[in-house]
This record gives sequence, C-alpha cells and structure tokens, in this order.
Amino acid sequence: MRSIPHFVGGRAVEGVSARLGDVFDPNTGKVQARVALASAEELNAAIADAKAAQPAWAATNPQRRARVMFEFKRLLEIHMDELAELLSSEHGKVIADSKGDIQRGLEVIEFACGIPHLLKGEYTQGAGPGIDVYSMRQALGVVAGITPFNFPAMIPMWMFGPAIACGNAFILKPSERDPSVPVRLAELMIEAGLPPGVLNVVHGDKDCVEAILDHPDIKAVSFVGSSDIAQSVFQRAGAAGKRVQAMGGAKNHGVVLPDADLDQATADIIGAAYGSAGERCMALPVVVPVGEKTAVALREKLVSAIGGLRVGVSTDKDAHYGPVVSAAHKARIEGYIQLGVDEGAELVVDGRGFALQGHEDGFFVGPTLFDHVKPASRSYQDEIFGPVLQMVRAQSLEEGIQLASRHQYGNGVAIFTRNGDAARDFADQVEVGMVGINVPIPVPVAYHSFGGWKRSGFGDLNQYGLDGVRFYTRTKTVTQRWPKGGAVLDQSFVIPTMR
Repeated sequence: MRSIPHFVGGRAVEGVSARLGDVFDPNTGKVQARVALASAEELNAAIADAKAAQPAWAATNPQRRARVMFEFKRLLEIHMDELAELLSSEHGKVIADSKGDIQRGLEVIEFACGIPHLLKGEYTQGAGPGIDVYSMRQALGVVAGITPFNFPAMIPMWMFGPAIACGNAFILKPSERDPSVPVRLAELMIEAGLPPGVLNVVHGDKDCVEAILDHPDIKAVSFVGSSDIAQSVFQRAGAAGKRVQAMGGAKNHGVVLPDADLDQATADIIGAAYGSAGERCMALPVVVPVGEKTAVALREKLVSAIGGLRVGVSTDKDAHYGPVVSAAHKARIEGYIQLGVDEGAELVVDGRGFALQGHEDGFFVGPTLFDHVKPASRSYQDEIFGPVLQMVRAQSLEEGIQLASRHQYGNGVAIFTRNGDAARDFADQVEVGMVGINVPIPVPVAYHSFGGWKRSGFGDLNQYGLDGVRFYTRTKTVTQRWPKGGAVLDQSFVIPTMR
C-alpha cells in the first residue's frame, strides 16, 4: 500500500502518528494509498522549521524570489500531464478538468512573478517642513493554508504563491482525501530553488486544523471549505489574533432572460452545472428562467443536452465528468436528491443508481435535473456539491435578482441576456461577490481577486490578486526628518502637525 508522506524541510518525511487516512481511487471505490495524519508534535516541528527558514527568505530581495516563481512556473508546464494524471487518480475529475485546475493555479503563480512591482510602497516628499513619509510592505512570518479536496492544485497555489513571493514561510494542510498533488507541488518548488523549510506540507484532520488555528507562531490563516467550518475558522483564528480569510460554500444562480441565446446558455449551464461532477464552489447548480415561455424552452433544451452527457472514468477522454470524491459524498448527494423529491420538486432526470460497467463500485452519480423548486426548500437553500441542477422559475428580472440576493450564500452569479441595460442593472444590484454576464463560471483572472459575500466569505480580503498581497503583508509607514539645528523646546510638547 502506497504511503503519502508529509513534506518538511525540503524533503519527504514519513508520518510517525499511528492515525492514518484512506485515499481512494474514486473510479474503482478501492483504497489506493494511506496518508499519515500529523500529531501535534509533527505539526510543531514543521512550524519550527518554517520559522527558522523564513527570516533569510524574507531578506532575499524580491527579484530573486520572483526568479523562483518563474522557474516553478516552467516546471509546472513541463510536468502538467503528470500532475493532472495524479490529481485525477485521487479526485476523480477527468484529465482535461485536472489540467484546468493546475492552469488556474499556475496563472496566480504568473501573477506572483511580478512581486517586485507589487511590493513597492508609497513615498511623499515634503509632507511637512523637512519631513518625508514612506511606506513599505513586510512579510508576516509563518502563515498557513487549509485547502479543500475539490481543487488540490489550484487553491494551494492561490495561497502559497503570493504568500511565499511576499517573503513568508508557508504551512499547507491539504485535504486528506487527495493529498499527493500538494506534496508534488512542494517538491517542484524546491527544484525551482525555494530554500528548504519555506514551504511545508503537513497532512491531518480536524485535530491538525485546530492546532494550526491556535499556534502562536502562525500569523495568518487562509481557508477554503464549507461555510460552517469557515465561520468557525474565522472566529477561532481571529480570537487567537491571527489575520484570517475563510471562504465558504456557494449556491450560484444563473438567471436566463427571454432574449438570451438559449443554445449558448444551455451549453454554458450544462458545463457549469455538471462539470467536475458539480464539485466546484463556482458551479452553477441553480438556473432561473424568467417567464413561462423561457422556462419551457430552456427545460426542453436542458433535458436534451443532459441526454448527451457521458459519465466515465477520469481517464476517459470522451467523458464529460467522472466520479465524485468518496462513497460518503455520493450518499450525501443522493440523499439531497431524495430530499428534493420529498419537498415536492419535480424530478425531471434522476441520476441515482448510476453504475458504470466494469466500475460498479466507483463513486458515480448521474446528472440530475429538478424543476419547480421552491426557494423555501432545504434542498435549494443548502449546497449539494454534486451533479444536480435545480430550476427555480421567476416572472421578472427583479425576482431573479432577489432570489440570488436573498440566498444565504453570495459567491457567484450569472445572467444570460442580450440586453446591456438589464445586465448592467443586474451587476449593480445583485448582492453577490462575483458576477458573470453571459459567463457561467465568473472566476476572476489572477490579477483581480476571488471572493464571495455573506456566508461564502469571512474576512475583509479576498484570495490572490492585490488582495492576496495585502493579506500576506503588513504595511509599515515611516515619517522621517533630519534636523538642521535650532530646535524649539516648547514645540516638542505639542502633537506634531504638518503646518
């Protein structure tokens, strides 16, 4: 049985804890590896290693740090196929989707290559008589990232790329469900020239997460996961005096106006709802057609498109999506499908009981479609995180805006229309953090930033982009004067002004 190690001090370190986690092959349902779950002592050792390595790394000039990022980017491109295959083998998403996972992380690394410019401070000459003021951005020290199973390459790079480029050392606690790719990324960072100890990967479960949140040497925590846990992370780490960004769940809506190109909207919605088996926080699990005519026409097109979907193993080049990550998650999704039926929604396409010949024990769920879903229902309010699309009918654009705005989650939303005025009003009024206009998955490019509203995001700063640089640095402002003599004693007892 393959053993997945921690990565500490620039090398693989076998776990000494007796607690182990199973890593499954979602295509077969069989255990393919085991990962050690770190003890408090193992985590403490990794943090100590990072703390020792960080000062010299922070003292390395930004241009040299950027060269490590450039080389890491080059290595990612060389090893893209290897990484994608490894990712798919543990997560279950198809190879093409795994490459997209890696590519979106790589784009944040590209952004981090510009760190010499991004870290430049501000300067004011002559702010007062003989007084100049300037600011600088300085690294926090040791910071940590706690990442989910659904993007085992992208989200770690969203976090450690900017953090390390800014001069911090980073402790990564990836999901124990698919932990191999994060270890491989750390290996490639060392190959790119990163000093040992600056990036450490420690596997663990709830105990490890809580130890990270409480550890006094960790100055900031970035988290992505469910909203309940995100809120708990935000509160606990914040109470410990740490800087925190905690991204939670989502229930993204796609509002379809009567003037939309329904063929294009259908293709976009199908890909966004069922891609990666719906295991994306930026998936589109709710479609809101405006008007009865739009709803009838869209439903017909969706049913036809669903009939053409191919569910297959992650290595099937013709498959649109593969299995979900675990048997427990499959059972959870199918439980929500039954809940939708019990709540009175119309089950148009039922994905339960899907079995792939030769892979009957795999964690597959067929595409599912509900219509006439009620906003008060629990299956609508909760994040299902699977290949389940729910149709909630609206009679006006205003009603569509209200549906998205009143939901507990405010991660992403999309509108499909040819009407520029309607799209502009929608983008202005909807209470959601990321908006797509004829774009079903509006994940911002790497030089903007990613973040939702309401229970989708806790903390004031978003992931990557300039917000990422701000999150992983502290601003220090210096006011300086070089006296020329002739001091007046009385003036020293008055609060300084710039007159």
